Amino acid sequence: MKIVMLGTGYVGLVSGVCFSDFGHDVVCVDKDAAKIDKLVAGEVPIYEPGLEDVLQRNVAAGRLAFATDLATALDGADAVFIAVGTPTRRGDGHADLSYVMAAATEVAQFAADGILVVTKSTVPVGTNRQVAATIRAANPNLVFDVASNPEFLREGAAIDDFMRPDRVVVGVESDRAATIMQAIYRPLFLRDFPIIITDMESAEMTKYAANAFLATKVTFMNEIAALCERTGADVKEVARGVGYDGRIGNKFLHAGPGFGGSCFPKDTKALARIGQEHGYPMRITETVIDVNEKVKARMVERLRDLVDGTFSGKTIAVLGATFKPNTDDMRAAPSLTIIPAMIGEGAKVRLTDPQAEREGRALLPGVVWTDDAYDAVTGANAMVILTEWNAFRALDLTRLAGAMLQPRMADLRNIYSANDAIDAGFESYISIGRKDAGLSSN
Repeated sequence: MKIVMLGTGYVGLVSGVCFSDFGHDVVCVDKDAAKIDKLVAGEVPIYEPGLEDVLQRNVAAGRLAFATDLATALDGADAVFIAVGTPTRRGDGHADLSYVMAAATEVAQFAADGILVVTKSTVPVGTNRQVAATIRAANPNLVFDVASNPEFLREGAAIDDFMRPDRVVVGVESDRAATIMQAIYRPLFLRDFPIIITDMESAEMTKYAANAFLATKVTFMNEIAALCERTGADVKEVARGVGYDGRIGNKFLHAGPGFGGSCFPKDTKALARIGQEHGYPMRITETVIDVNEKVKARMVERLRDLVDGTFSGKTIAVLGATFKPNTDDMRAAPSLTIIPAMIGEGAKVRLTDPQAEREGRALLPGVVWTDDAYDAVTGANAMVILTEWNAFRALDLTRLAGAMLQPRMADLRNIYSANDAIDAGFESYISIGRKDAGLSSN
């Protein structure tokens, strides 16, 4: 099949590249000429393990191309996927659908009869019907179908998620649309991966429900962690005991400094807004949003306590700035709340992250970027682990402590243990939901 992917952001690029690896002919289209030029040259504008290799393999095979001209790309296409951004709209928390509708209008202008228009972007319930109405308004004579195909990709593991998904969700209202989508995903169907064919509204809601539920698991454990700190329980042991319950599972039970990224913050806000618009407030989701912000604020309080109640004049070494490891994504990362708060109170922040600097320089003004953890901690009053990159999981703690002015550690990802830190020469160690150690024990 010939597929056009409209938008080369994270979702569009990963999806387009993977569809070409299925054997389809794919053209990824974007208005950003500079980005397209880089992709044509084989340069990937995002950090995603394995993506560059798959991209270059399929370009070499002649199955994958990049363009700015949608009209030419749509010539002979069986399906066009809309994979443009749906950022949170300022003021009301709703998903901004202006890019989606602009894309639908442009598709209507250039598509031929028989085209299947698939929304890959995360959109509120009812959006695909709005897409259909937008296309009809722009080109009343066009014969087309629409489908909803939300993505469930984890940054840092997107290639594997696409090739070996837990499920593929497809929302349609015609047999023809279902047949085309089944043909597009035929390589997965042949290997017995679940392909869920449902109505468009259910497909749209599934995406929001899944992300809101996962965000709730994260936030619930962060609340349990705070209670563990006050009762003497160990949140890692609690998570282990809870996770063995098959009804709950052990994923997303890791306590930390709050969730971030491109999906959870945006999608929980959008779901809360959908509930408000339909007269049924999503109380659990609204609470998750509120608690997650409070978790990040609590991290700032704990770090302030670690450095004797004031950041003023202190040098803080921060390890990790992306919202999770194996990505360069800084969107809604806890670092964007915690680091500015420390700088605002007079701290000097030295930061290291394997992939964040390209985006982070503009997002975190006033930070001194360093080459590695050992460089970052030199002369520091405290070190903070914000992202659990593998590079930070086996550090020489004795070397770190020896390089610091005041060897104090805030392990906000629970990578190390208090005993190991103290034995290595740290005078104090704090973590999330576990007993602290040393002079700054809370």
